[in-house]
Amino acid sequence: MLQTPSGGAGSGTAARDSGLMSIGSVLNALREEFPEVTISKIRFLESEGLIEPQRTPSGYRKFSAGDVERLAQVLRMQRDHYLPLKVIREHLDAMERGEAVQLPVVGRQRTAEDAPEQPLAPMVARVGRAELLAAAEIEEGELKEWESYGLIAPLEDGAYDAEAVTVASLVAELGRFGIEPRHLRVMKAAADREAGLVDQVVAPLRLHRNPQTRAHAEARTKELAGLTVKLHAALVQTALGVRLP
Repeated sequence: MLQTPSGGAGSGTAARDSGLMSIGSVLNALREEFPEVTISKIRFLESEGLIEPQRTPSGYRKFSAGDVERLAQVLRMQRDHYLPLKVIREHLDAMERGEAVQLPVVGRQRTAEDAPEQPLAPMVARVGRAELLAAAEIEEGELKEWESYGLIAPLEDGAYDAEAVTVASLVAELGRFGIEPRHLRVMKAAADREAGLVDQVVAPLRLHRNPQTRAHAEARTKELAGLTVKLHAALVQTALGVRLP
């Protein structure tokens, strides 16, 4: 359970007196578990209907302890289960109605990246086309266009790797900023080249006679993938002269 401080900046005094919290106090309460959360992220989740904080007459947001806990649940489900916001909202609303519901699984689960000695978390290997459309909240025409540019591709049996949910969601988000699928081909090409480099490094491990060495190839692949993603992000930030929170 999150610790919810009673003070904050701006409207913090009024929030403290009423048992509610300012958005700054909420940010401080969440950052211990979610260090990358920002005020913009909290406002975005509000705009998507995940939380409904009260407002003062002057327009300041005031969050209850329940609001903060719901925010934490949303952030955990995004981080650990890669669920789209629509799915998260429907799941939490069902729980608040007292319905006995299981956490939906539409994409890959968070792995034991921070504890490599533990076995990997369960992973849903494939999703169907209808499931992908629903999870990413996109239309059939959009998916066809993205497939034509090679951003998403079905497997041999017509299903999709569960990671396609994440890719589709990100392509949709970029589209909100006017970035079209054709613009993303260069990113796909770069990703393919990076994946090829990782494959070259781990290929000898995969072909080794020792079963333990072959099993180690997957862990090494994950480690290298994580490093390449971080390097790619750092290079983009450097090129743009910005630093992400």
